[in-house]
Amino acid sequence: MAEKDIKENVREPEEKTPKKKKDNQMQKQLAELNDKLSAEHDKYVRLYAEFETFRRRSSEEKLALVGTAAADTIKGLLPVLDDCERAMQMLQDSSDEAAREGTALIYNKLMEYLKSRGLTPIEAKGQPFDTDFHEALTQVPAPSEDMKGKVLDVYQTGYMLNGKILRYAKVIVGA
Repeated sequence: MAEKDIKENVREPEEKTPKKKKDNQMQKQLAELNDKLSAEHDKYVRLYAEFETFRRRSSEEKLALVGTAAADTIKGLLPVLDDCERAMQMLQDSSDEAAREGTALIYNKLMEYLKSRGLTPIEAKGQPFDTDFHEALTQVPAPSEDMKGKVLDVYQTGYMLNGKILRYAKVIVGA
C-alpha cells in the first residue's frame, strides 16, 4: 500500500501541472480579452464624445447662421427706418394731420416689430462720446464748457441687435 500511495502522490502533481497550465493560459486569455474590451470601450467613449462635440458644434453653427441672416435682414431695413424718421420730421410742421398720423403709424409698427426681434436704438444725444457706440463725423465748438466731449447732434441713429452693434451712431461732437 505504501507503493500505491507513493504512485498516487506522484500522479497528483502530474495531473495538477496540466491544470495549472490550463489555468495560466485561461488567465492570460482573460487578461488579453479584458485589455481588448477596455480598449474597445475607450474607443467607443471617445467616438461618442467626438460625436456629441460635433452635434453641439453644428447646432451652434445653425443658430449663428439664423442669427446672421436675421441681422442681415434687419440691417437692410434700417434705411427704411431712417426714411420714416426723416418723413416724420418733415411732416412735423405740416398741416396735413393724416399724413403725419399715417407715417407715425408705419414707423411705430416697424419699430415695434424690430424691437421684438432684439433691435434697440443707441441713445447718443447729450451722452459722452464713446467710440464703442459712436462714429464722429465732425467736431464743432461746444456751446458750453460741460458739453465738451459730448454728442451735440445725431446725424444717423445707431442700432444694437441683441447687445451687438449693428450700426454705429453717426454723431457731431462738441470740442
